[in-house]
Order: sequence, then structure tokens, then C-alpha cells
Amino acid sequence: QVQLVESGGGLVQAGDSLTLSCAASGRTLSHYAMGWFRQAPGKEREFVAHISWSGANTYYADSVKGRFTISRDNAKNTVYLQMSSLKPEDTAAYYCASAREVYSSARYYSTNTYDYWGQGTQVTVSS
Repeated sequence: QVQLVESGGGLVQAGDSLTLSCAASGRTLSHYAMGWFRQAPGKEREFVAHISWSGANTYYADSVKGRFTISRDNAKNTVYLQMSSLKPEDTAAYYCASAREVYSSARYYSTNTYDYWGQGTQVTVSS
């Protein structure tokens, strides 16, 4: 059984930094691309960042580009999302997800690309 568990969320002030972690069990993450998504109340889940299985390729939503960094430590079976210069509009529940074994690399931003999801961790940024 595959489980993804996010951690590291919390309440911070605008301009602060925060690092989210996603630890996996039941799946060797080094074989899979991974993604981070977020969902604010009343809004659809949106793509944040994607990293290839090797870590060689990363993609970001325009809204977080230059502020967020996705990385992975395959030895620890963990993926990270470093967030800096946080803004109130970054407030959301953040979810990590593991991509399907076979997927279209052009659709890294689509929720359909991912088959396992964590339960989410809340990030709240106050102004």
C-alpha cells in the first residue's frame, strides 16, 4: 500500500520561508516523478511544482517560479518543497503526489498524471 505523508506546514508571516516534506512508503520514489499541488478553500486544486524521477528536470507554476524549489532525496524516499518570500495568496492545503509509472511528460501539471496523493498539509501566510 502506497502512502505519502506531507509535513512542515504551519502559520507564517508574509516574506517568511517554509519547507514541506513528503515521505513515502510502499513505493520507491526514485522510480517516479513527483509533484506538489495546492488547494485553497473554494478553489480547484492547482499545480505548484514537478520533479522528474532523477531530479534532472523541474517545472513550476508561474505564480511560484523563483520563490519555490522542489527537490528530492531518493535515498530517504522523500520529496521537498522549499518555499520562500511567501505571500498571503500562497495560503492553501499543499499536497504531494506520485506520478503514474507511464505518463505524458508534457502533462506534468495535470492531476490526472498522478495516481497517489498525500493527505495534505496546511500552509497559512498572514499579511
